[in-house]
Amino acid sequence: MTVQPQQATMPMVLVFEDDPGGDPLHINMPVPHPVPHLDAQPFPMAIAETAPQPDSAGPGTEAFRYWVAADSLSRASQTWGPLVPTGTKWHPQVGRALTAHLNAGDDLNAFYDRKGLWFFRRTVAGVSVAACESNEVVQHEAGHAVLDALRPQLFNMASAETAALHEAFGDISALLGSLQLESLRIAVLAETQSDLELSSRVSRTAEQLGWAIRQGHPNAVDPDCLRNMANSFFYRDPVLLSPNEPASRLSSEPHSFSRVFSGAFLKIVAGIFRQQDLQDQAGLGRAAEIAGQLLVDAVVAAPVVSAYYAQVAAHMIAADHRRNGGLYGQSLRSAFIRHGILSLEAAASVTEPEVARRGPGIAESMPGGGDDEGLTPVTVQGTTYGVTQPLTLAAPAQERRFGVAGSDPAGGSVRPSDPERVATSYLEDLFRRGRVQVPAEHRSATSFADDSPSRLKTHEITRSTTGEGLTLVRRCFD
Repeated sequence: MTVQPQQATMPMVLVFEDDPGGDPLHINMPVPHPVPHLDAQPFPMAIAETAPQPDSAGPGTEAFRYWVAADSLSRASQTWGPLVPTGTKWHPQVGRALTAHLNAGDDLNAFYDRKGLWFFRRTVAGVSVAACESNEVVQHEAGHAVLDALRPQLFNMASAETAALHEAFGDISALLGSLQLESLRIAVLAETQSDLELSSRVSRTAEQLGWAIRQGHPNAVDPDCLRNMANSFFYRDPVLLSPNEPASRLSSEPHSFSRVFSGAFLKIVAGIFRQQDLQDQAGLGRAAEIAGQLLVDAVVAAPVVSAYYAQVAAHMIAADHRRNGGLYGQSLRSAFIRHGILSLEAAASVTEPEVARRGPGIAESMPGGGDDEGLTPVTVQGTTYGVTQPLTLAAPAQERRFGVAGSDPAGGSVRPSDPERVATSYLEDLFRRGRVQVPAEHRSATSFADDSPSRLKTHEITRSTTGEGLTLVRRCFD
């Protein structure tokens, strides 16, 4: 292939296209990419560390890690920027640009906390595993920030299902970011023989991080990655699920439960791809863009309710009616039914006349809004949870726009749990997983707060802004 003169002089950096690889014996080869541009609207990015000179520094060097992270952040901005409504901006606490910190400490983790993105690293079995060296991990965390810009109400909501949608959105961000690259689209079509529902390098999220976690916790993650979107997990009301299970089983833990929605999304991309005139890499790129646009439309419009998955699903079908005349409705309904996100009755109820009847409210939906918009306070006895005062939770409280629900495994539809049960179940699960920081002054004599330094606390108990009682607030999405 002849390199054009302008290409030959373009500054290039070496990066991983998706993930370093599944284990030390199967490391993906880095490839050259143009120096990424971070300060792009509507999602400008930044990196706290000083930018090195573009060069050929390879895996394991700080320069390489910087450029992988920069490439990932740029690609996340390019993925979501064209899909979100005009005027979308980062959450106000983020500031003008979302800043990534590439060496935040010793851990196998990464998180978003409205102050920025934080990536950790650890040496496992002699291998240095840096979360920032994976495009998939970086784009997952950037996905949290994008969804927070679109629906800030989800951040503090006491609901396993909305927390899981955040995690699913992160994995979808990694998937769509990977499918931005023509080289990966070609590779995936070859790997799956064009059956995109099959496991592939883009459905398998964070292979190296998954390998590292398995060395100490063999059943905590999938056998070949952190999570795989090529799955068959079926919806259940998370209030009925265990707070923890091996990776092979579904639990109410948000990363585990996210697989129900992300699994359906992969099937949606596959279904839309099958409907493209040309089933080639360009058709796959188009299918990914269509699916991403329908998801953005849906999360902006869907009301904040307890059975959130079903509302987002119905709004994706509604968005397809408005944008595409319902062209992809069969693919959407099939995917959501196969994962139980919509019951048969619910899927059949979202018809074109029904969408038209509810259309004005949907069309006028805009991103953002207040952090508490659509939420209702639920107050519980603090002594039940080992704290000294009554505890207030933010529960989902908006009116359902579509009368839809998930599938009951025994048949029919699941009756959505009431907001108080959703919130209290979520709080109990957080305590049972040791994810709540309780300051000493708020602990009762029977406190059971987990002080293990190895357990990241995603939430904390603080004094209410009203001065009365305590409240649960989120620290981060990890």
